[in-house]
Amino acid sequence: MPALLALLSSLLWGTADFLGGVATRRLPVPSVVGVSQLIALVALLPVAALTGALDTPTGYVVPGVLAGLVGTAAIGAFYQALATGTMGIVAPVAALGVVLPVAFGLARGDAPSVPQLLGIAVAVAGVVLASGPELSGGAGARPLLLALGAAAGFGVVFVLIAQGSRGGAGAVVMTLVTMRLTSVAARGGLLVATARTRGWDLGVRRGDLPALAATGLGDVGANACFAVATRGSLLSVVAVLGSLYPVVTVLLARRLLAERLRPVQIAGVGAALLGVVLLAAG
Repeated sequence: MPALLALLSSLLWGTADFLGGVATRRLPVPSVVGVSQLIALVALLPVAALTGALDTPTGYVVPGVLAGLVGTAAIGAFYQALATGTMGIVAPVAALGVVLPVAFGLARGDAPSVPQLLGIAVAVAGVVLASGPELSGGAGARPLLLALGAAAGFGVVFVLIAQGSRGGAGAVVMTLVTMRLTSVAARGGLLVATARTRGWDLGVRRGDLPALAATGLGDVGANACFAVATRGSLLSVVAVLGSLYPVVTVLLARRLLAERLRPVQIAGVGAALLGVVLLAAG
């Protein structure tokens, strides 16, 4: 069951990332992140109240706040990378944040294996191949650097979610609520600044709300599946299974946006994903 939940988190994250990336190509990134996270928070609060999670001991607070701060910065960088770069490259690069929770798990006592070490090496080689054309011309290095920054942030958030969720089902819910409260509070200033520069118009129309709602709810649903999965299996295994989401994003981008990649980039994307699979196999 933990493995299935981790894979479901990948499906939800991959879909949410695609929807969020498409939205950022026509809407300001602060608006996309802020509105989608606000919708997720509004959906979470009744769940917390109805399940009695509000009475959970407060061990989730520090991990939840830190995850919210790091997560909102990471997702902002990620969406900006998706808006200015190629989804088929940005998503696999961002998935390399899995190295951090794997390292944390190993340091905590998970036994290292040859497939895991090989997976890290193959994934790093994939980043080099996938990013080569971006650095030598075309879109430039900025989307790649943003994706690498997002990768580091996502890796830290994986660890923090696992830590905050250790207190049981109520802690899972309250970790997610705390994350969203922190994210919405942190994004409030950016939303105000964006609105001021646009004549107090966030650029979001009623027709944009379904996609933004699906983005926010998909993200929080993925977080929930991941959090529950970490309570039933090793973090190093769950993290890599939860990081297969680029497959979904890449397939959706190729199918719906007709994105085309250079052969060396296709090889790089494949290597990055193979690295994640090798990590999971370890």
